[in-house]
Amino acid sequence: MYNFEALSENDRKEMLSSIGVDSVDKLFNIIPQEAKMATLNLDDGCDELLAQQTLKNLSQQNKTDYSCFMGSGARNRYIPSLINDIASRFEFLSCYTPYQAEISQGSLQSMYEFQSLICTLTNQDVSNASVYDGASASAEAILMAVRLTKKNKVFVYDDINDNYLEVIKTYLWANDIELVVGKEPSNDEFCAQVYQTPNKYGELIEMPEKKGKELIISIVDLMSLALFEPPNSDITVGDVQSFGIGLNFGGAYAGFIACKDAYKRQLSGRICGKTVDKNGKTAYCLTLQAREQHIRREKATSNICSNQALVAFCANLYLRKLGKTGLLNIAQKSYDNAHKLAYALSENGFELENKEFFDEFTINVGYSEKFLAFMKENNILAGIKIDNQRILVSVSEINTEKEIENYIKNAKKLSLNRI
Repeated sequence: MYNFEALSENDRKEMLSSIGVDSVDKLFNIIPQEAKMATLNLDDGCDELLAQQTLKNLSQQNKTDYSCFMGSGARNRYIPSLINDIASRFEFLSCYTPYQAEISQGSLQSMYEFQSLICTLTNQDVSNASVYDGASASAEAILMAVRLTKKNKVFVYDDINDNYLEVIKTYLWANDIELVVGKEPSNDEFCAQVYQTPNKYGELIEMPEKKGKELIISIVDLMSLALFEPPNSDITVGDVQSFGIGLNFGGAYAGFIACKDAYKRQLSGRICGKTVDKNGKTAYCLTLQAREQHIRREKATSNICSNQALVAFCANLYLRKLGKTGLLNIAQKSYDNAHKLAYALSENGFELENKEFFDEFTINVGYSEKFLAFMKENNILAGIKIDNQRILVSVSEINTEKEIENYIKNAKKLSLNRI
């Protein structure tokens, strides 16, 4: 058994001497002086007990009792305690990227179940075993469409999530694919039309009609599919963050890509299959692994090297824990809460801009910054600013009746003054 010991001064001198440098500063001479910090301004070191006390005092300055009505791609939902308890077991909690065929049957079974649940919700034939997040899934789906149609131009509707659009732009720039963003496609030949439902304003959108032989790529909210029919698109993508994954300051999340059977050989990421072994017992194995680990890089369907297996496993646990009835109940509660708040606000002088929505809606509050600041003073994170007048409000199953009534009460005060 060896104990870890930090480098001594003699260790540092020996290492520097071996590469012909006499100081750490000279080792980093390649970095421009203006890019270096003159000093870190750190306090003197302290013992462990004092460090804990200092951090505890700092943490008590945080304000954590807000009611949260913020969303737009990351939703604050209830996470059953069993998810973290099971997912944190040593059998699952690993930084290892599971892409090789020899990984355990348990991990492979989890991937297969995840794919099956995604296919059930999206009504698609095939799903991969997850990618980084919904944004990268959207971009990867476009690359699929380019390979399938041999067209190098894509149309993306301008009301998709802004963060998704930025990732798409980066992917397509790197692959020399022409991107057209707008409200309606022209008669040009595109590899795909990409739209989102609900869109970035919370509005439920009908699937667009094809103009030619292009594919239709739908970006969906999985939770909404518990209540609404999934679009009959060629490729369906999204994120699983709503399924048992905390907000986590923006990640890690996991995305999915599901598609018609005819397109499965161009599907990015890992796909797990179910079979029987020589003894007739159920067995799982990775299949259709056309990625850079297995074939020449230029022939790979994806250069993503992580499938966020642990996050996808958490989503699998969440769905298996809830079952069909539980998921339906949560989706219905979110829908009911959102519509109660939206209609109450509209009755009090605020303009609701949605016709059909699930659990996010856009509302005109007059001056959005003043509205949000006032609500925050009253312990309510009331939404996300869209522009100077409008905000996006997200409501979930965990927003209590008291929180919703408190939101309405404080909004009424502003409505009377009509900031």
